Amino acid sequence: MKQQRPYARYTVSRKAQASLENGHPWVYEDEIRAVEGDAENGALVDVLSDRGRYLGTGFLSVHSKIRVRLISRSANDSFDEAFWRRRLQWAWAYRKQVLAPADLSCCRVIFGEADQFPGLTVDRFGPYLVAQTLSVGMERLKGLLFPLLAEVLRADGQEIAGLYERNDVALREREGLQQGKGFFPLPGLPLPETTETIICENGVRYRVDFENGQKTGFFLDQKYNRQAVARLARGRRVLDCFTHTGSFALNAALGGAERVTAVDISEAAVEMARANAALNGLEDRMEFAAANVFDLLPELAARGGTPYDFIILDPPAFTKSRKTLDSALRGYKEINYRAMKLLPRGGYLATCSCSHFATGALFTKMLHSAARDAGVQLRQIEARQQAPDHPILWNVEETDYLKFFLFQVI
Repeated sequence: MKQQRPYARYTVSRKAQASLENGHPWVYEDEIRAVEGDAENGALVDVLSDRGRYLGTGFLSVHSKIRVRLISRSANDSFDEAFWRRRLQWAWAYRKQVLAPADLSCCRVIFGEADQFPGLTVDRFGPYLVAQTLSVGMERLKGLLFPLLAEVLRADGQEIAGLYERNDVALREREGLQQGKGFFPLPGLPLPETTETIICENGVRYRVDFENGQKTGFFLDQKYNRQAVARLARGRRVLDCFTHTGSFALNAALGGAERVTAVDISEAAVEMARANAALNGLEDRMEFAAANVFDLLPELAARGGTPYDFIILDPPAFTKSRKTLDSALRGYKEINYRAMKLLPRGGYLATCSCSHFATGALFTKMLHSAARDAGVQLRQIEARQQAPDHPILWNVEETDYLKFFLFQVI
């Protein structure tokens, strides 16, 4: 390196070098071979090959197995306010290009590594931004980033009334960060007095509690998959399993389903789904039940008949690590097998997984096995993924997590 740089230097293994050169932004703890210079937790460091070649600059995390997260591969970058403003502008310009204008009011604005903001998620629910910060580098930078983001959006004519932090997740502790939640003070804006808002997605209205709801308050990644379900639901008797806030069920009802049953194990989720049905004037076509789907599907089969001709399976991630992957795949197979057995010939199945550990290859292998055991064939209608405001980087497998299939069961 010809120029003197102000950052500590981390030399990495050839395995790490190959991974970085292939586009992945992470360096793991056991891939560090030498360190020159001192750096605080969350500070920027340079990453070098074993021959001293510059590979990139990233945030150091001394408590995490992911020791460095790259943010740049150019030695000419200066990580000042202008740099981060450009990054934010690029992220917003991308959303404006890939989403319909009506969808910009409810979308993921920042998707971590896919937008080169490692460990940072920002969702937009109308006038409110909701952020989750899971890396110490982003935590140190948020005092600059959050006001800049609000400024970028407001300069584009977007109404921004506040930014709420949902940092009540145990993952922060791996970064040496405390948990917590609350409004972040944005310059020139009073702190909002509410943590609830009403959003509209695909013509369906939802009440979003971004203080207490799961993740940031609402799952935005299935936006266009819900539209696909709505198109198929007309005249159908629909069972929506793991309904959560009722999103698939509500889209099916608005799409013209004859009847929709929405099921979730959580009483609170069922009450929220019921309230959303009332908000949309759809309660006359919907019914709700608090039940364990693993128990409900065999119970329905034991009763006989074919009460539903369209079943939707949108479970939570059954695994968040490779250690529990086999158990998760057994769970996915169980509910898919039961749904296939319950459906009449010619019925429809929507099924998905939101765990990146259950890869597309593993998930489709499981579906083949479930169909074989159920004695049915699957006629694929669509294979889909997450909405494009959750972009997938092909060399960063962690960004490719949502698998979604629509089948006719024959």
